Amino acid sequence: MSHPRINPSILSADFANLASELDRIHTADAVHVDVMDNHFVPNLTLGLPVVDSLQKVSKLPIDVHLMIENADRWAPEYAQLGVDSVTFHAEASAAPIRLARELSAAGSKAAMALRPATPIEPYLDMLGELDMILLMTVEPGFGGQKFLDLVLPKIRRTAKAIAGTGKPIALQVDGGISRDTILRAAEAGADVFVAGSAVYSAPEPAAEIDALRNLARITH
Repeated sequence: MSHPRINPSILSADFANLASELDRIHTADAVHVDVMDNHFVPNLTLGLPVVDSLQKVSKLPIDVHLMIENADRWAPEYAQLGVDSVTFHAEASAAPIRLARELSAAGSKAAMALRPATPIEPYLDMLGELDMILLMTVEPGFGGQKFLDLVLPKIRRTAKAIAGTGKPIALQVDGGISRDTILRAAEAGADVFVAGSAVYSAPEPAAEIDALRNLARITH
């Protein structure tokens, strides 16, 4: 199993000072940027222009999570900005295999996300097309929600399926990740952890990232 990575979500950051908020998480492996359109999820955050600006100033790789409808149309445009990774939702893509290949062709890592109630089984045959699977551990849309333990069996099944491919596909979890929950997610097989409020509400976000990574490392 790979070295655990912590990708803090800037959903919990001060949107008026995003550049300085990135400096506060300099120990992170990447910065997780949540794009919401108020259609796929009941919240509106930021879009292409802001991600483009962040890409120009961030010293960290940018991990874009698109919680938007019509992912087939928009996801490639995010990849073309030069970000490290673009995650689209399975529920928002009509042609996920084609989309994953388009993202890879644009030079980005291709990742697919599933809501808590969406099963992994229909997508097992396309795992080899992806660099990462994101399993939501809350209903997407808002930060600060409680981790859903009911997703743990799905994390285990997904981790087993990934191991069966023999490919280095990352398994990311997002939602309610904190010191209290990261161990359970890591034991189930996750290796990339999105933490928003747990990091940005800490007195020292950079130190909190290190603490979370060390907790996850116990199981790896």
